[in-house]
Amino acid sequence: MRTHQQLELASEVEAEERVRRVELLISNLLRVGVTLSLTLIVIGTVISFVRHPEYLSNGTSFRRFIEPNGAVPHTLRQVAAAVRTFSGQSIVMVGILFLIATPVIRVGVSIFTFIYQRDRLYTAITTIVFCLLLLSFVLGKVE
Repeated sequence: MRTHQQLELASEVEAEERVRRVELLISNLLRVGVTLSLTLIVIGTVISFVRHPEYLSNGTSFRRFIEPNGAVPHTLRQVAAAVRTFSGQSIVMVGILFLIATPVIRVGVSIFTFIYQRDRLYTAITTIVFCLLLLSFVLGKVE
């Protein structure tokens, strides 16, 4: 039969193991998100310069990227349509979207990890932060 002290020690070890698994999950999520984003940005950049070698020599051709109505897709619909044509600019944009989404997904995963750890306070706080992030995407507007 286990003593009270042994039960407490086993409970602490289990709690530490849960924290370690959560930290590992979040670490892997961030690592994969940033790596995927960087890979897509590099691939898209290479495709853009291979398809348009004039970007390297002609400054006016490259200026299309920084103009508001330039070659870079600005909406999710435009990005999706351009990805189907294997456009380098759209692949870069998908990489940037993954980079933006990675910390948001991390906050979402944190909600479930705090539930898993049975931490009600941080579950509530993280849920509020996640809702505010989503609200900022919905209400945000680029002119």
